[in-house]
Amino acid sequence: MLTLASCSLSFTLGPIAHGAAVRDAAPMMQMMQMQGLGTATATGVGASTTTPGAVDTAILVQGGSLRTWSYRSPSVEQVQVVLSTEGRPLDADIELWHGPDNTPCKMRVYVENGQTRPFSAVIETPRGPNTVAIRNIGQIEFPIAANVIADDVDAPSQECASSSMTIQGGALRTYPFDPSVDSVQVLLKTDGRPLNARIELLQGPNNNKQVVELYTEDGADRPFFAVLETPGSGNVVRIVNTAPVEFPMTAAVVPNSINQDMSSGAVLGGDVVIGGDVGW
Repeated sequence: MLTLASCSLSFTLGPIAHGAAVRDAAPMMQMMQMQGLGTATATGVGASTTTPGAVDTAILVQGGSLRTWSYRSPSVEQVQVVLSTEGRPLDADIELWHGPDNTPCKMRVYVENGQTRPFSAVIETPRGPNTVAIRNIGQIEFPIAANVIADDVDAPSQECASSSMTIQGGALRTYPFDPSVDSVQVLLKTDGRPLNARIELLQGPNNNKQVVELYTEDGADRPFFAVLETPGSGNVVRIVNTAPVEFPMTAAVVPNSINQDMSSGAVLGGDVVIGGDVGW
């Protein structure tokens, strides 16, 4: 039974074959359009608009646009920011707004491939209300799937919290990792002074896969914690204290997840080996 509805006018076709019903209905629809009656629009099942691998609550931030997440409750003391793409580069500015003209934390994030290495960091939001602002500073061809989570936020492990090392102002420290390490934890703090740092993930000589430029007005009240994805081999995390020598900081970089099935030995002609030769 096929029924065509338009305003208060309806036509009912008898039990005929599907092909004949379509042929007979076409002239009726054309006549209704000519008379200004219009036709009903059918809604089908479309493709999912969710970015593959992203959380369902993620919001698509187009290139050059800004999105904000506001939390009025003072009970929300930290939020987790997750940014990803469909395989294209990721270039974003993340800011924490706390009151008028007050930005206690901000960071610039660049990722070569937002699908292989999504960005995930925890931002401290004490003494609400707070607003997290994410701006996609890339071109319009490079959208970002952004999600800000206030529940079940990642926390540093006990090993990460107890393995901090001091980095003086203007100094740097590198942390090479085995190919079996899939992701690492990064925790940066100060004794209450401002925190200025650059976190780089390299894979091969001077090959930046991920770069984070960080500023926090109080490294004790608002420490920085992030989980960096490190697929493949030859991964090195480099932490640079970009503040003057009067502003030291403590850094802890430890493995987060380890792939037990991957061999730790380098393969000749396959893996990247830093600081040595293979096969000699």
